[in-house]
Amino acid sequence: MPSSNEYYFVSQWRVKGTVVEVSDIMKDLSSLSEWWPSVYLEISELKPGDKNSIGRRMDVLTKGWLPYTIKWEFEVTESKYPYGSVIRAFGDFDGRGEWVFEQDGEYVNMNYDWRLKGEKPLFRTMSFLLKPLFKANHRWAMARGEESLKLELLRRRAGSPEEAAKIPPPPPPTFPHKSYYEKRWGRAKSQEHKDVVE
Repeated sequence: MPSSNEYYFVSQWRVKGTVVEVSDIMKDLSSLSEWWPSVYLEISELKPGDKNSIGRRMDVLTKGWLPYTIKWEFEVTESKYPYGSVIRAFGDFDGRGEWVFEQDGEYVNMNYDWRLKGEKPLFRTMSFLLKPLFKANHRWAMARGEESLKLELLRRRAGSPEEAAKIPPPPPPTFPHKSYYEKRWGRAKSQEHKDVVE
């Protein structure tokens, strides 16, 4: 019988584009905090990995809509470019995540299989009571990810800085990190506007 701090999630996204477009964004790990700031507050590379990103290790700070953060690392253990990848997670999360991408006409169906054990003290001590809340938190985070990816695809396809500037920013994180990221995004948009004017 699984322990109370073990979780299994399956998330399904559907975005307009190609598997190559999606894969190029998803494998650009250092940009996660730029296009998915509602969840990825900070990300940095610990180890570069090989030419296929296998062995690449990242240090991340993430959150959902609940006011707690999760500090963890992940390593790319398998690449199926452009059809997906597999990661191994360590730290506050301990587990395995697998993305699978499938072309379906003008759209890409994306499936994320996430099996993990919550090692943060909050998960170890409170999962028996708060598991439904933690699951809802994850669903919120993944919904923001799908929304953010659709916007990032539009931004990367934009034919000019003016066209890119018309695309809405990605959803920001919830309190208490929201104001910082809105300022950060505002500075980026201001610089973008300045570049267009110049």
